[in-house]
Amino acid sequence: MTAKLFLGHRLRRLRRDHALSQTDMAASLGISPSYLNHLERNQRPVTATLLLRLAELYEVDVRSFAAGGGSRTGPDELGEIFSDTLLADLDVPRYELAELAHNAPTVADAIARLYAALKEAGRNPSPASNGDARALVTPENWVRDYIQQHRNHYPELEDAAETLGGALSDPLSVAEPMRRRLKDAWGISARVVGQSDLGNVSQLYDPERRLFLLSSQLRPENRTFALAYQLALVEFASVLDRMVAEAAPPDEGVRQLLHMSLANYAAGAIMMPYGRFLASAEAYRYSIDQLCGEYGANVEQVAHRLTTLSRTGARGVPFFMLRVDPAGNVSKRYAGDQFPFSRFGGTCPRWNLHAAFQTAGQVVTQLIETPDGHRYFTVARTIERPVKMDLSGGLLAIGLGCDIRHAHKLHCADGYDLANAPVTPVGPACAICPRIDCPYRATPPAGRMLAVDRNAKTISPYPFVAA
Repeated sequence: MTAKLFLGHRLRRLRRDHALSQTDMAASLGISPSYLNHLERNQRPVTATLLLRLAELYEVDVRSFAAGGGSRTGPDELGEIFSDTLLADLDVPRYELAELAHNAPTVADAIARLYAALKEAGRNPSPASNGDARALVTPENWVRDYIQQHRNHYPELEDAAETLGGALSDPLSVAEPMRRRLKDAWGISARVVGQSDLGNVSQLYDPERRLFLLSSQLRPENRTFALAYQLALVEFASVLDRMVAEAAPPDEGVRQLLHMSLANYAAGAIMMPYGRFLASAEAYRYSIDQLCGEYGANVEQVAHRLTTLSRTGARGVPFFMLRVDPAGNVSKRYAGDQFPFSRFGGTCPRWNLHAAFQTAGQVVTQLIETPDGHRYFTVARTIERPVKMDLSGGLLAIGLGCDIRHAHKLHCADGYDLANAPVTPVGPACAICPRIDCPYRATPPAGRMLAVDRNAKTISPYPFVAA
């Protein structure tokens, strides 16, 4: 017997994401508003026919939608939280976490926010919060959650940037049309100066002198991006201000970081206008190097742009992306599709994202399988930091991947026998990974009884009893 699907909160969030009333969505689906109301209240299950209709009208990925991919805080994130030593003795079963994530997503988000604040309090026991617990929610986590809530796609910015970017298109130069636009339309002069003139910043706008200064140590693609960023700030000022106000950040620091993040998004969209970029991506079969050449961008800029291709009626391959340093610290995490990121920890050591540092400049591909049985095709490679550095350790690594069912569209998957190639089992953070025999396990899984036998050493340093 097939289980009934009660997807009320996901249906309601989908409707609100498209700014539709119940009457409007019901009409598009060919059902009555009262029936849609029952669906959103989980008083009726979603039928297979209705799921297919949603996929047709709103380009919903049926598997992701039915599995809860629209939730910000899913069962995996909750599992990571409840594996903490503070809560592990409760032994909360996964089905309860799944029910919470699916039926009370706002409550799940609240738990995640409280846990993030607890972790921050542990790192910084005496924050200058003046008794305000909101100060414990780091700006990075707040903005990251907000971006992921919108699946890293902002139609209003895309439309505005596509119009502007199309008008600035010049096959001979990417940066020059933007420099002229800043000067002619806004009276802003752009100038390259020595790093010593800027101190510890790489770009600086002086509104009094209408002067935009760029460090001579910025790499060429990052100078271009800097021009696009400054252009976004002035061209889309009212749009950005409204978007930030609607997001209602908790304090000024978060507000500034969100504004900067949205302006960065717009800068990428100006450099790589949506329609033309998607057409190029498909023509080049998502070859990052060819896209870099086409748009005067670097690997990170193109990889980030690939995660944003979610326009209704014109979607690209749904990629996820991470950026890490040699120590394993995650500084970027975006997903155009579901992927079991560790929200509070690092990445799995079996994923060759880390191995990219040993083969700097080379593309490393891998097929991976997560504990739920889903398979992904991934690409990893090192990148250089935006500002030229003399210090060692200046490299970062980018990991980009997609569900295996999309891999045949990718240039870098040519030659792979996707059905029979070796697959590497990976997992989320070790503390919540359910894999028993992993020799790479760094910590025992929280909430699981160890199965250590002093007379027999196992390959895995922390064998445990299966649930």
